[in-house]
Amino acid sequence: MKRALISVSDKSGVVDFAKELSSLGYEILSTGGTSKALRDAGIKVVNVSDVTGFPECLDGRVKTLHPMIHAGILAMRSNPEHMEQIKELGVEPIDIVAINLYPFKQTILKEGTTFDVAIENIDIGGPTMIRAAAKNHPDVAVIVDPADYASVVEQIKNGGISLETKRELALKVFEHTAAYDALISDYLRKQLGKSPLADNLTLTFEKVQEMRYGENPHQKAAFYRQVGHYEGTLAAAEQLWGKELSYNNINDTNGALDLLKEFKNDTAAIAVKHANPCGVGVGDSIYEAYMNAYEADKVSIFGGIVAVNETVDAATAAEMVKIFLEIIVAPDFTDEALEILKQKANLRLLKLPAIRKSNTPDMLDMKKVAGGLLVQELDCSLYEGEPKCVTDRQPTAEERKALDFAWKVVKHTKSNAIVLTSDKATIGVGPGQTNRITALELAIKYGGEKVKGSVLGSDAFFPFSDCVEAAHAAGITAIIQPGGSIRDQESIDKCNEYGIAMLFTGERHFKH
Repeated sequence: MKRALISVSDKSGVVDFAKELSSLGYEILSTGGTSKALRDAGIKVVNVSDVTGFPECLDGRVKTLHPMIHAGILAMRSNPEHMEQIKELGVEPIDIVAINLYPFKQTILKEGTTFDVAIENIDIGGPTMIRAAAKNHPDVAVIVDPADYASVVEQIKNGGISLETKRELALKVFEHTAAYDALISDYLRKQLGKSPLADNLTLTFEKVQEMRYGENPHQKAAFYRQVGHYEGTLAAAEQLWGKELSYNNINDTNGALDLLKEFKNDTAAIAVKHANPCGVGVGDSIYEAYMNAYEADKVSIFGGIVAVNETVDAATAAEMVKIFLEIIVAPDFTDEALEILKQKANLRLLKLPAIRKSNTPDMLDMKKVAGGLLVQELDCSLYEGEPKCVTDRQPTAEERKALDFAWKVVKHTKSNAIVLTSDKATIGVGPGQTNRITALELAIKYGGEKVKGSVLGSDAFFPFSDCVEAAHAAGITAIIQPGGSIRDQESIDKCNEYGIAMLFTGERHFKH
């Protein structure tokens, strides 16, 4: 007689699966709650304790960790010595193992879960059995996903489970246990206050969706989310409308969200193109904020992504549909706004209620490089203390507000970066240049006539005084930068000569 060991936490479909196996002549072995559920459904079940001759003990912690079970799983049917040994020992082979593990993830995601409760939900016997079955997959079919029950039964009815299917099921096991153990180690590291930069870094992410393609059509791609409470991130957004998101959509929208979170005390709108801000605005209403962002660069916003931190209303939506936008992400949309925006069939609308929730350093920033992985804490800082005025002239109150605005935006602009702003909107953005003076010249070009009277933010120090010279010529009145160059004094002297106020933050924000 064939035998199947079934012991699951997720009981979806398990009764029907066991009934099918029983009707096909399988003896069903089980434990605990699964055994009760199957018996209540009228299925004949043999308790594992009857097979082992040893009762379940230690509150169920020990029940399947026994040679009568593991020898039955691990015996190689093609090895005569194995088969002779288990015959002498009175061990019967086990042909199917259907197990899913204690719900550790669901446990730690519950509010108020204590450390002791979390630890109690670490499965021991389950991983041991499914790993054993996966190792011996030519002889044992192992199932950890209820979605596979039906196909396994169908193959049994049609002559037997193929080796290819058994290998695919074994792969699922090792992916499952690897993710399970990684989640446990990550939880313990956080609970113990350890650095996330472990000596051996193993991370687990869950697939959200397949991408149509990656950065380019010939590249395959998928979007994964980190396991945990990340309500304010793109992984938690609900798509209300429009075609599916692309790899580039997600990357660019994430850049918009990161910048939006800097404006936690303002009503703000962020327009992004190729992961760089092209228009940022604040206002007393979402309409004003969006219009300020739009007016900042009417050309670059076309085909861009807009993120806002207040509900989109009808008036704002009516302006948004006047141009082509790829994505709008907001905490919510009024019914009237949705009706207006849905006129655009390909416009993606993303709802993210916790959009103002701040990022935290433990979310980690990762970049794959050939043969390795670069990992750092997420840059959640803005200033190291209060910026210091290093010039004779102090910035005015209006300039000080504008400098804060510029510093928030330049932090999220690719290096070398220069951003020109007022206290309400960006005026010119110079991103990703190989030298700082070219970045400034680009920002001035974008800003045009609006540059006069604006302020300047630079993501890193000035190595020469040429940026101050160009700023003065363009009519820029105040500068904020990290400082730290061995030639800082040259820039300070030039600012004093031209009456430009300059602040040093003591903290740079490179973004590559």
